Amino acid sequence: MALLDLLRQWGKAEVAVVSVNHGLRAEAVEELALVAEVAAQYGLSHDILQWHWNGAGNLQNAARDGRREAIASWAREKSLRHVALGHTKDDQAETFLMRLARGSGVDGLACMSEARDVDGLTWLRPLLDVSRDDLRQHLRSGAISWADDPSNEDPRFDRVKARLMFETLTPLGLSVDRLAQTAAHMRRQQEVLQWAETQTGTLFEQDKVGDMVANRASFDVAPEALRSKALADALCQVSGQSYRPRFRPLQDVMKTDTPTSLHGCLILPQKTTIRVTREWAAVRDEVATVDAIWDGRWRLSYGSELAPQTVHIEALGQEGLAKISDWRDTGHTRQSLWATPAIWQGDRLIAAPLAGLAEGWTAQLLRT
Repeated sequence: MALLDLLRQWGKAEVAVVSVNHGLRAEAVEELALVAEVAAQYGLSHDILQWHWNGAGNLQNAARDGRREAIASWAREKSLRHVALGHTKDDQAETFLMRLARGSGVDGLACMSEARDVDGLTWLRPLLDVSRDDLRQHLRSGAISWADDPSNEDPRFDRVKARLMFETLTPLGLSVDRLAQTAAHMRRQQEVLQWAETQTGTLFEQDKVGDMVANRASFDVAPEALRSKALADALCQVSGQSYRPRFRPLQDVMKTDTPTSLHGCLILPQKTTIRVTREWAAVRDEVATVDAIWDGRWRLSYGSELAPQTVHIEALGQEGLAKISDWRDTGHTRQSLWATPAIWQGDRLIAAPLAGLAEGWTAQLLRT
């Protein structure tokens, strides 16, 4: 509510308002009606999006990801290029504390950025230097009503546990201001690593099947912090996950020369290269129609004609690869090809364009 009012007063951009009902509390209907009333008072559009938890995974993480996806789709439908979020200095400090507990490195401890571009949409956090108390005071001074979500006081959630810890940590000097300042320091160190990566050259490059491949000699002589960051980036690029793998598993992978699964990927240390490929187990149940994007990064096309409607896309897999006698001519590893998209009609393999069985089909990599 404070962000809405501040953007309205700023007046340098057209503002559209969106709210998400997570379907978890009956009171949310009245709370969103309050937002709609304030938006209407100033002639601003207001849309309400619905999200429902399927019961899988961590509730708060699922709600965050679902909310982000819903808002991103809404923004694109309205041809908006920027979305402003109301994260505060307190959120920054709590995130730092939670990631510190998980053993995060520089990238994780850098926490939230003021601006982040994702798939052509810029997410803005203009209030990271402002405390929650300051925002509440702004609302009080303007006689603006707001609603508090009771889940923000529920000690079952990690973020609430972190929030409660400040009562003990602040007298020791670990205040919200100090941790937010440390997160800013980490952000600057992250920028140093990014600069160093541009100076030394990108350690990983993407090949035609979407794998990220590093020259082993160049990778092994790079500083450990740079290797760790490059490998984490490669894992996120291949898997499509926005959050990096945990620090300890990442370090364990870097110490082994055996194929290892991590973050929905398979890391293949070889004599001259280190290859990060999509893990077949992560996509074996991924099925899509021929006009859809498969695994969030592949679009398949059938020449200039309409594709048959009786076929679908799923991973090639071991059984599919066994049906292609000359797949080795592609120069790609069998593990890489297992996780590539193929055209199937029931149990019958129709085409696998990345494995040498094109049959008029082409595969375009969308995430590069």
